[in-house]
Amino acid sequence: MKKLFVLALAVALTALLLAQNKAGESGLKKSPVGYRDTPVLPGQKWKVHDIDRPRPRQVTPGATPGAPPSDAIVLFGGKDLSQWENVRKGETSPAAWTIGNGYFEVKGGTGDLVTKQKFGDVQLHIEWSAPTKITAESQLRGNSGVLLMQRYEVQVLDCWNNLTYADGQAASIYGQYPPLKNACRPPGEWNVYDIVFEAPKFEGSKVVKQANATVFHNGVLMHNRKEWIGRMAHRVVGTYAPHGAEEPLALQDHGDPVRFRNIWIRRLQDYDQP
Repeated sequence: MKKLFVLALAVALTALLLAQNKAGESGLKKSPVGYRDTPVLPGQKWKVHDIDRPRPRQVTPGATPGAPPSDAIVLFGGKDLSQWENVRKGETSPAAWTIGNGYFEVKGGTGDLVTKQKFGDVQLHIEWSAPTKITAESQLRGNSGVLLMQRYEVQVLDCWNNLTYADGQAASIYGQYPPLKNACRPPGEWNVYDIVFEAPKFEGSKVVKQANATVFHNGVLMHNRKEWIGRMAHRVVGTYAPHGAEEPLALQDHGDPVRFRNIWIRRLQDYDQP
């Protein structure tokens, strides 16, 4: 009898809670979800708070800092190089860089590691670590590079107590602009780049919009929509040459055993996309 009473009481309490929740929902304060009687925004076709303006698509953020959101393309999640191939002197071959425990490492002499997919405007997350064994200095110490569209380089270099030219430091737009700060971690520790890249635009052989990037190194701003003068070049001024609207991402083989992990990329869209 006692058990029946307890069961009946539990059922009654559950029913009461459900009724309260329902009453609460129906009693929500109302607010307009948009308007049609407001002025048009300058330079746009939409009105202020326009009820017909497309709503952004839902994206689930990564569960932890640096984890890919739900709409990211994971280029390396710690296991294989199936998204990549090597390119050396114009010749393509299967990806040959060395895979370790959750990372991969440059295998000198095999050529740049290049994505099979092509990209234009992107958000890129990539983590890298310089070798702990130090055998050289300046540009021969932990050298690699992130080459957007295989052309526009954000430098990778061990700049922990390592003097080199300013526009060749880690996070520099190589050969063009130094980073705003030196945020390098010591060799063996993981550095993080978060890059927002806008591809150049061409009309025939003429560049009408230069490539630009916003770059964070270990959470510190290095460049804010800084424009490339031209493609990456060494000891000369880089220039532009027409190329596709989308091109592969590449990681440079400079011979040093730099490690990479947790690489993901998102194609960027303009506002008001359905």
